[in-house]
Amino acid sequence: AVDKSLVSGSTTMLVLKLLERKGMYGYEMIDTLRGKSKNVLIKGGNLYPLLHGLEEKGFVEAYEKKQSEKIRKYYHITRAGKKELKRKSE
Repeated sequence: AVDKSLVSGSTTMLVLKLLERKGMYGYEMIDTLRGKSKNVLIKGGNLYPLLHGLEEKGFVEAYEKKQSEKIRKYYHITRAGKKELKRKSE
């Protein structure tokens, strides 16, 4: 079992770290985090409210991209998001 407070406090940092590497769409982030944490760290219903909160704070920005006849909403980290990631990492 994993302490839920540890998971919730770490999720923001993990999402920002993922987006620091490249822009990603929601399911791609969920799949990546699930794989790295053996299904412990995130559930689909938790990611989107987190992303919307990060977007409101200016830490991530969303953009749409067409991928094989489907339009997906991607996210990328902003300059403010990189500063927040550095602060949380320290």
